[in-house]
Amino acid sequence: MSQLPILVPAANLEKSPANVRKSSDPEADARLAANIAERGVLQNLIGVPIARRKGHYRITAGGRRLAAVHRLIELGTFPADYGVPLLVLKNRADEVEVSLQENFLHLEMNPAEACRAFRDVVEVEGKSPADVAKRFGVTERFVLGRLRLAGLAEPVFDALEANVITLDVARAYASTSDTVRQAAVFELLRHSYTRDSVSEIRRRLASYSYRASDPKALLVGREDYFAAGGRIEEDLFSDAGSERWLDTKIVDELAERKLTEAAEAIRQREGFGEIRAVAATHIPFNQTWGLQQLHGELPELSDEQLARKDEIEIELAEWSEAHDSGEFEPSEEEEAYVESLEAELVSLTAPSPVFEDGRKAQALAYVVIGDDGVPRIHEQLYAIPEPEAEPDADDKGRDGAEAEQFDSGAEEVKPVLSQRLLERLAMMKVELLALHVARDPGFALNLATFILAEASAVTYGHHVPSELRGPAPARLIHDFNSDMPAALEWAKLEDGLDRSWQGRGSAIEAYEAFCALPEEVRAAWLGWAVARTLRAVPYGHGEAAFLDHLGSKLAIDVAAWWRPTAAVYFDRIAKPAILDLLAEIGGSDLGTRYAGAKKHDLAAAAERLFAGDLPVETEVKDRALAWLPEVMHFGPGAETGAGAIGVGTDVNGRNSGNFAITETLRVDAEAR
Repeated sequence: MSQLPILVPAANLEKSPANVRKSSDPEADARLAANIAERGVLQNLIGVPIARRKGHYRITAGGRRLAAVHRLIELGTFPADYGVPLLVLKNRADEVEVSLQENFLHLEMNPAEACRAFRDVVEVEGKSPADVAKRFGVTERFVLGRLRLAGLAEPVFDALEANVITLDVARAYASTSDTVRQAAVFELLRHSYTRDSVSEIRRRLASYSYRASDPKALLVGREDYFAAGGRIEEDLFSDAGSERWLDTKIVDELAERKLTEAAEAIRQREGFGEIRAVAATHIPFNQTWGLQQLHGELPELSDEQLARKDEIEIELAEWSEAHDSGEFEPSEEEEAYVESLEAELVSLTAPSPVFEDGRKAQALAYVVIGDDGVPRIHEQLYAIPEPEAEPDADDKGRDGAEAEQFDSGAEEVKPVLSQRLLERLAMMKVELLALHVARDPGFALNLATFILAEASAVTYGHHVPSELRGPAPARLIHDFNSDMPAALEWAKLEDGLDRSWQGRGSAIEAYEAFCALPEEVRAAWLGWAVARTLRAVPYGHGEAAFLDHLGSKLAIDVAAWWRPTAAVYFDRIAKPAILDLLAEIGGSDLGTRYAGAKKHDLAAAAERLFAGDLPVETEVKDRALAWLPEVMHFGPGAETGAGAIGVGTDVNGRNSGNFAITETLRVDAEAR
């Protein structure tokens, strides 16, 4: 076959029975036709002459190309005499072999190569995705998807190119354009048995974003999310084209703010004694641990409700019988109607308990986000936790006496604190506590002895033959960063640790290098190692009392380290609560002065007041500088720093522990 192809009118060509390809793919054929319509037939056909029909040929190889040309002629895209390049096969005996050779030896492109090729067409030739889509007979969305795949994080794309992962797995990673997130999840799963699980990959990626249908997103609203600078990403590989809201911090903060404001409105309307907002569809188990449940009276159904209950049960039984018999297939509207009947029946058979107004005033309620994004009261109420004992009158001090005198005769107004705000405040509080523990090695040693004694019954395997453990606890809030003074000082403390003993070849070498460090260096490591084990506990839970006791013994001056700012506090409580607080500190005139201010301006003014930067009377400034939310106090005795029985104090009034750190290190050195 050394001859050159000739140009033959497509009308003179027909598919040969010897062509081995008997089946095809309609979608692939449509793409081929679209490409030929744009670029023509670029690859010649192969055929043999038809006996007694001069100029007519049967196509042995290229039947799909010929069918596409015939279809385009019928549509009027090509003229009736459109010519097709044809290589004439002289030996008819080779018909089947040549057809098999072209189809069997055909090698599909690697998906990675195809994706990069689409990208090159767009970038090198300057074509738009719409132009490329038209040329290749695909949708613009398909081209955008291939371009997204071409921009995969390098380790993911390399795995696709090496056929380590499939195209479906690559699509799962490309459901987000965030290559940093892609690489992080790929590294996390690459050695896991779920590394090829599309659903697990999408779940891991989704943990960094919210769907538009998420209850939090529904509560926030698309308009407010955009106004706050939120970004939205469309999943190019999802049939529904669902959106992903990328800025989870914005969603969390807006949801928390809206839910807190809704909780305050519900508290005032319903008359609950205390209310907490949890920005989730349910309450985590640990949030209600140790709280006493309250049980209300179940209302009796009226005659009309009983009659309606019977009607629904009969109708549902008829629907169930018809469905089981296979008589019909219900439509979406009919299924929705059945679901509404079932929901109505549940409301009749399991009504919410009723609480009298007097009991509501003594109850703790939680407000959560419904599946539809609407704030709702959780059906279970709890008894308000008993407050900790007030310090003796002698321990109140001047500021406490002045505040008491100022508040006399006024009703105490507590702002509604959302669960997330309680967690944030708990994190700041434990930062402050950890810093003071780290600065007092004697106290840290005594605390470490107690913690390790408590954990002595727990055993885990380790390369070092010791059961001593000191891991950092899981954080209440992922990626939390308060930027408060205690957090900054903690970072300096960590940076100042001598790490020369780390990175040794074995545990023995590392241990010997550590023992050779100066006494004060090892003492600093002890304080750090013990302090980092402290776990934040939100206000109102039993375990928080132990942290308060530690802070009390360390005599931490919280007001000197932590002040309520707009970012960490005032932006996260309702406007009425801020006004009540201004009136509490500066009198009703101060509260009235800012009543017409917008929430943002009010929070900024409150920050200045409680930082001592607002020009007010001296006594008002003193009260503002001394004020702290109840949840940020370390409990009774925080100002005295009194030690427990059997525990001495050093010259600064701090607990020195049952034995001095220097003595312990000296004995350790002698033992070595």
